[in-house]
Amino acid sequence: MIVVLKSSSTDEDLEKIVEAIKNYGYTAEVVKGKSKTIIGAVGDQKEKQQHMNLLGQLHGVEAVVPIMQPHKLGSREFRNDDSSFEVGNTTVGGSKITLIAGPCSIESEDQIIEIAKAVKSGGATILRGGAFKPRTSPYTFQGMGEEGLVLLKKAGDQVGLPIVTEVLDVKDLDLVCEYTDMIQIGARNCQNYALLKAVGKKKKPVLLKRGMSTTINEFLLCAEYLLAEGNMSVALCERGIRTFETATRNTFDINAIPVLKEKTHLPVIGDPAHGTGYWQYVSPIAYAAIAAGADGLAVEVHNQPEIALSDGGQSLKPKKFNKMVEKCRIIAKAIGKEV
Repeated sequence: MIVVLKSSSTDEDLEKIVEAIKNYGYTAEVVKGKSKTIIGAVGDQKEKQQHMNLLGQLHGVEAVVPIMQPHKLGSREFRNDDSSFEVGNTTVGGSKITLIAGPCSIESEDQIIEIAKAVKSGGATILRGGAFKPRTSPYTFQGMGEEGLVLLKKAGDQVGLPIVTEVLDVKDLDLVCEYTDMIQIGARNCQNYALLKAVGKKKKPVLLKRGMSTTINEFLLCAEYLLAEGNMSVALCERGIRTFETATRNTFDINAIPVLKEKTHLPVIGDPAHGTGYWQYVSPIAYAAIAAGADGLAVEVHNQPEIALSDGGQSLKPKKFNKMVEKCRIIAKAIGKEV
């Protein structure tokens, strides 16, 4: 449900209303708008009507409205305007396109620092890199683990970019949080509810990737697990879905971007690298994602993709990345945004 406060309500009213919501067994998420303050209350539905009636009688409450969508805190019913949040020194969401770039895997200190410098020069706002890699085969490179995290943070600090990296397991979460500015939950863990709950409790910004066979409504409910734990700093990433088509690694669901923008206030990021699997298709799909309304892009960049330990075939070289960003600027400007 949504509790709408009167414009004349005081901070004391707000405090008492939040306390009442929590006493009824709900989580309370306060959103202060330009003219109204609302509180999202999510919890057990058994006595919802009774609780709505009781909350409606509290001083300072204008109205109590049920949220009809199954995804509550992420819905446009809960928050009509687009949300945004800070990741280090940059903002995800809003009028400026977020550019997440870097290698699929951290391979060495020289490699990650060279790439970090290149993507920063090209316009990236967040540095990505994998230290724990969920590979299809157990015999392929699995990542450098904590050593990789150390190198990623060093590279980010050196060039002045916040970093994002993936966590695979609840047992590694505290370790990853020591180093990263933003936690990535990959496609294979999109519906790992235990991990989602644990990450939600950490209150660090999250990049949630859509599962390979996850519907949009399922995807929104995955995000709800994070939001329900009190973490409202969540970006949704469309990274391609599995279809009958074999010409590309995945099928980038361009439809998902405007659909998600209609259904949720959360920022939406497009990942054309995993969405296609081939470097030559990355830029065209990146342009399409921005034109469709994406709030950002996640792109893999490697200085020597031909010898990369993972995903070299879908990684752009720095010069290609720079050219892509320049064209993205033109498209973004045409739809009222900027890169």
